[in-house]
Amino acid sequence: MSTSAPPADNMQVNDPALKRKLKKAERFLKIRALLLVAPLVLFVLFTFVFPLAEMLYRSIHNPVLVDNMPEVAELMQRWDQQQIPGEEVFASVGKALVLAREQKTIGRIANRLNSEQSGMRSLMTKTARKLKRYEGSDYKVFMLQQDKRWGEMETWGAFKVLSSEFTATHYLAALDLQYNVNGEIVPQPESRQIYVDMLLKTLKLSLMVTLFCIILGYPLAYLLSVLPPSKSNLLMILVLLPFWTSLLVRTSAWIVMLQGKGVVNSFLLWTGIISEPLDMMYNQIGTVVAMTHILLPFLVLPTYSVMKSISPVYMRAARSLGATPGHAFFKVYFPQSLPGLSAGAILVFILSIGYYITPALVGGRTGQMISNLIAYHMQTSLNWGLGAALAGSLLAVVLVLYGVYNRLVGASQMKLG
Repeated sequence: MSTSAPPADNMQVNDPALKRKLKKAERFLKIRALLLVAPLVLFVLFTFVFPLAEMLYRSIHNPVLVDNMPEVAELMQRWDQQQIPGEEVFASVGKALVLAREQKTIGRIANRLNSEQSGMRSLMTKTARKLKRYEGSDYKVFMLQQDKRWGEMETWGAFKVLSSEFTATHYLAALDLQYNVNGEIVPQPESRQIYVDMLLKTLKLSLMVTLFCIILGYPLAYLLSVLPPSKSNLLMILVLLPFWTSLLVRTSAWIVMLQGKGVVNSFLLWTGIISEPLDMMYNQIGTVVAMTHILLPFLVLPTYSVMKSISPVYMRAARSLGATPGHAFFKVYFPQSLPGLSAGAILVFILSIGYYITPALVGGRTGQMISNLIAYHMQTSLNWGLGAALAGSLLAVVLVLYGVYNRLVGASQMKLG
């Protein structure tokens, strides 16, 4: 009785040589795919991930005292904060001040201490200048004679805060908090409580801009989706026109439009609608108006792309079943357009919360946003740690709000057409 030969396919699968060739081909395909995406991965790492990690690291890194006064930092780590330190600490600080003055690093140390306790810069530079000519050994008595602030717990509390290489002081400052002389977290003095209010104002202005973009952009996107192609293409060019002009030019144009003797006020005065110019510039009104105009296309485009994909058959079916135009719109059409609207809204909100140039030009004192304070600390005060902590706090707020949005709407519901 003859046995039938196994199928050819089974012979191929069980062939060890063929298996090796298949594995080699699959490995080659994976390597080729990895090489194709490698430039994009490297680009994202070097332009987004690494800078973000560096920012978060800088927000908690506190090396000024540890690097420039290591002995002082070590002694302050052991200080019990019950009373002012003894002669050993005073001598260490005095000698370190003289050395820092010679090495021209005292300015950096004093600036960082001054961010923790007001007046520390003048105290440090004044004492270092006096100590240069001091030849005695009783540093504590001498320094207390030069300035009574050396006998205050707040002064040494600032040294204590900076005695560790890693600290949360920047994030506490970003939340208008600080360490007191006992190491407890307490609110900042009222004169220094500015960051939480600025963050809340940033969120408020961003929400207002997003709301106005929805109010103006949703009808415009709907109009673009129902018009004939010849007319909708013309309107789409007008929507895209702001992208073809500089952000600085658009912002400057709003300054011309909204200022006291600008186009808007002149027209309203000429028509008799108002009797005196409206204050629309260098405040929150100017910021909201300019940002709404600039960010409006970011809401219109994703909303329009989703609306364009909605078949008109659904509305006709709803009407044929007896629904009124309004009822059919809100029950049938609006839910289908919601993914595009939500994508545009979250895009506008995230862009507006980090805006810098427009609030700086048209916002004045009351229209500034937290991004302007971040830029101030990065460029003017050079307190990079606090600037990084403010940016990190803003990032945390955005992530929390995005998480809430994901729970309520669902990120998977967002569509771009």
